[in-house]
Amino acid sequence: MPDRILKPWPFTPAPQLVADLGGTNTRVALADGGVLRQGSIRRFANAGHTSLSDILRAYLAQTATTECSGVCVAVAGPVADGRARMTNLDWEITRDDLAALGGCDKVFILNDLQAQGHALAGLDPRHVHLLMPGEPETSTPSSNVATRLVVGAGTGFNAAPVFSGPQGVFVPPSETGHIHLPHHTEAETALARHLAKLHGIATLEEALSGRGLVALHHWTSGTDIAAADLIAALAARDPRARETGALYAGLMGRVLASLALVHLPYGGIYLIGGVARAMAPYLVELGMAESFTRMGRFSAHMARFPVSVVEDDYAGLLGCAAHLAAQRA
Repeated sequence: MPDRILKPWPFTPAPQLVADLGGTNTRVALADGGVLRQGSIRRFANAGHTSLSDILRAYLAQTATTECSGVCVAVAGPVADGRARMTNLDWEITRDDLAALGGCDKVFILNDLQAQGHALAGLDPRHVHLLMPGEPETSTPSSNVATRLVVGAGTGFNAAPVFSGPQGVFVPPSETGHIHLPHHTEAETALARHLAKLHGIATLEEALSGRGLVALHHWTSGTDIAAADLIAALAARDPRARETGALYAGLMGRVLASLALVHLPYGGIYLIGGVARAMAPYLVELGMAESFTRMGRFSAHMARFPVSVVEDDYAGLLGCAAHLAAQRA
């Protein structure tokens, strides 16, 4: 009997390492060609770790990964010259550190909203819930996908436009969360003065992030309550919680309207982040739609912008994987 010819194992390239670093947790996964490896996602609490490199080393050891063909990290903070510093955490991330850790030269550091923007095209429709219908445009006269806008409310707050064209997806970095909080009503003006006394400036993040939600409740009720407990009180239709929720919803609508007129996201506005997901069931009911459309002679135009919430907690990882896949070798 002739010897059986053994076929060699097909070549499997080293995986890509992707991470989404938030103010509270870091999500890490392996990816191949823009697709996350099934079962590879891990979540790490930032507390108890000294750096992102510390978390990534632990992850590589857990998954027995010895080499990477690329590394892409999304960071909740400004990125410049291959270096990022967290806004709500005293960590610095550098391209050189990531290259040494992954053993490769294909390394990218994105702002977290940039990663979310790159994820939009690959999201499962089941993970996108429409809050406010509009008249979305799927293309512009130049046959490019219409501009979209991602808005993140979680440990921090940020927003960034998503442009698509013949060269691919482009998401410019942004630190929108640190611009001035709009205030049109007497209550909102009083709130802005209060936040300015506390922080030197009343910003979007100090009102619309997780700690912002807590601060709003303290301002409206004089009591301190954790964000999770406040969400539970909203679900139970507690009057004080609903007062806070109405203030939050009104401010969110006003901020989204201003950003919509700056960027004209006819492809839609997408809310992401833990606080956005938790508040989503109550935003329209508590007045976000009215606040969004109250824009003077442009009020009718606001109906053209649909608003949705992204319920995929790992969209940032998907965006990092998509960005890596789009890079030329």
